[in-house]
Amino acid sequence: MSLSVDVFVIAPDGQTQVLDVPPGCSDLAGFEDWRTRVWGSQAVRSLGARFFPVLADGDLRVEADQVPAFVAECVLLRENLERIVTETVPVRTVEEHRQAISGRLANIEDAARRAQETDGGILIW
Repeated sequence: MSLSVDVFVIAPDGQTQVLDVPPGCSDLAGFEDWRTRVWGSQAVRSLGARFFPVLADGDLRVEADQVPAFVAECVLLRENLERIVTETVPVRTVEEHRQAISGRLANIEDAARRAQETDGGILIW
């Protein structure tokens, strides 16, 4: 199983609508075990992250008004990528681990940009 990142909006009737992933974009947010092994790891928590660690216990829903704070947390993780890579256990090589985390974080960052453009929120599930 894999984690997915999606953008959602609230329809006029109050229902949550998950938007389609645009062509050329990816919804991959990591492997299921990354809930605790990466996004909910002590390395991420020690940075002061408050959104990503939620994944250790369930899905993450970031409301539209929280997206700017979530984007700031993505920047924090990006700035500390090397620390996260070295303080979490790689499944393969360290370089593959770095590339995997960086790539999945890029997909999440892209979804956050799309959420800001549509006044939407973000689901990682």
